[in-house]
Amino acid sequence: MNPIKILLIEDNEGDILLTLEAFEEGKIFNTIQVIRDGESAIDYLEKRNDFVRASRPDLILLDVNLPKKNGHEVLKYIKQTEHLKSIPVIMLTTSSSQVDIDSAYKNYANCYITKPVEVSDFIEAVGKIEDFWINIVQLPTNS
Repeated sequence: MNPIKILLIEDNEGDILLTLEAFEEGKIFNTIQVIRDGESAIDYLEKRNDFVRASRPDLILLDVNLPKKNGHEVLKYIKQTEHLKSIPVIMLTTSSSQVDIDSAYKNYANCYITKPVEVSDFIEAVGKIEDFWINIVQLPTNS
């Protein structure tokens, strides 16, 4: 299995560290780029400003509650942009609001996961994301 490029769009430093730790515990090497706000995420995906050399991610982990542009705005942008819309987007967030869940699926999120509160449960959830999206699913080609 080839390593994949993951874009983690998350502003909470603790959740960033836990997510990175969970992926490190996995058996597969992945490249993970962290972006901490919605505007920078779009700049990264469009290779603008500080991100002209950014590589296209194979998978995006997206928080709902982000500064500058929220996760719903970023998701909507991704799924309405022809060269980005095939990238799978996993909403990984603390929000269990039905409004957020419905909005995410309305804007074509590939799945919605509420972050568990307990650290061990959070690490286990990220491990399951890795197992499913990296070991089982066939991802689209990077085009």
